[in-house]
Amino acid sequence: QVQLVESGGGLVQAGGSLRVSCAASGSIFSINAMGWYRQAPGKQREMVAKIMTGSGTIYTDSVKGRFTISRDNAKNTVYLQMNSLKPEDTAVYYCYYRQLGRDYWGQGTQVTVSS
Repeated sequence: QVQLVESGGGLVQAGGSLRVSCAASGSIFSINAMGWYRQAPGKQREMVAKIMTGSGTIYTDSVKGRFTISRDNAKNTVYLQMNSLKPEDTAVYYCYYRQLGRDYWGQGTQVTVSS
């Protein structure tokens, strides 16, 4: 089993920045993927960014150039630095972890961007 603990998030004005973090613990395998999804009210959950063990990254188009995902393999922690935030970025952000064909999810952290 893998446990995910998220931190960060909160309320920020449009144009501001926030960083969310997620630490994984438990039965960690060296090859894995970590990332962030988000779900806004009334919308489906969508992938925001992913980062693989070798640091390859994927971003959804709407956040490219504004968000940066990174990881610290020694701490099994993934970070999402969010800059130039927009009201449409408002959502619950969920940490994601995948290893050995199994997905794990964090409890979610609220990010609210006011206009």
